[in-house]
Amino acid sequence: MGLGLIASIIVGGLAGWIASRVMRARTGLLANIALGIVGAVLLNAILGWIGIYAERSWFPQLIVGAAGAALLIWLGRRLRR
Repeated sequence: MGLGLIASIIVGGLAGWIASRVMRARTGLLANIALGIVGAVLLNAILGWIGIYAERSWFPQLIVGAAGAALLIWLGRRLRR
């Protein structure tokens, strides 16, 4: 059972905001939501490939989403150079 649409948006927004604060990125609300959701999907896929599965509740997905969003910010910075 997943988080659902509204919870995914809220958790994604929080995860993106956390990542933008940690990475000192200037992103807006929609970018934070997108970063958090896409980051969570990306990092869940990477972790799944190595046999690690995050629980489908809000707190583990918040951590995975924030780490995934930070990874996306880092990759974006590397590609712009």
